[in-house]
Amino acid sequence: MKAWYKFIQRNLRYPSTALEQEKQGKVFVSFVIERDGTISDVKVIKGVGYGMDEEASRVIKKSPKWKPGIQNGKSVRVRFNMPITFSMGI
Repeated sequence: MKAWYKFIQRNLRYPSTALEQEKQGKVFVSFVIERDGTISDVKVIKGVGYGMDEEASRVIKKSPKWKPGIQNGKSVRVRFNMPITFSMGI
């Protein structure tokens, strides 16, 4: 998870619309980690708007390969739900 948070820090960009209007919030994104570690089926399940939903989806889609889930010694698909927080540090 450390590597994931580092990736988010380096790649997540605060949308200009949200900055201009001083908006912040938490976007909940759902996605599937495939057997080969790639990401698919990225969906915003609870968004906040102002460009933050699109940015959260973009960063998830851009992420490097994950380690797939293992069940009975075989790689399996796993659905993840993850919050991505946009905070201005106010």
